[in-house]
Amino acid sequence: MALTRSSAVPSGTSAPPFSLPGTDGRIYTLDSFKNGKALLVVFMCNHCPYVLAWIDRIVAVALEYAPQGLQTVGINANDPVSYPDDSFPKMKEFARERKFPFPYLFDESQGVASAYGAACTPDLFVFDAARKLAYHGRVDDNHESPSLVKSRDLDHAIAAVLAGRPVPAPQEPSMGCNIKWKR
Repeated sequence: MALTRSSAVPSGTSAPPFSLPGTDGRIYTLDSFKNGKALLVVFMCNHCPYVLAWIDRIVAVALEYAPQGLQTVGINANDPVSYPDDSFPKMKEFARERKFPFPYLFDESQGVASAYGAACTPDLFVFDAARKLAYHGRVDDNHESPSLVKSRDLDHAIAAVLAGRPVPAPQEPSMGCNIKWKR
């Protein structure tokens, strides 16, 4: 497992469009999330130890802020040929087991991950109501021990966006396993 950090994507960048299948059998596009005051896009997968460490916190944030207008989507871009644990059937199992309150989409071509500049799992992007990037960074400062977290970066970013305030700097990069690009 090689630790990878996300590279900076400029604030204000527009959310790239997409059309991807979800584990629930539906096709989702960026417009599927047009009614939210904020949109959290999480590039993730099923097997990464960093995703597994943070997924319950990501789900909790999605549930906490949904009533205030946050929409959330998970996207898996890992190569399922080299990493069968990240196949679409396994995604369905993972979403069901974890009771995702958001769609979990498969980016088989990896074009969406590339368009967003995603580098690792989890890699988190928070967009405002105009779908301009407001936050690109980590969940918090401690993937190993939730009880030792001192900085809830994602929480603070979403609260700021929903309140119409800028997200405070600095934004610490996401960190996790690298996206498993096709060879």
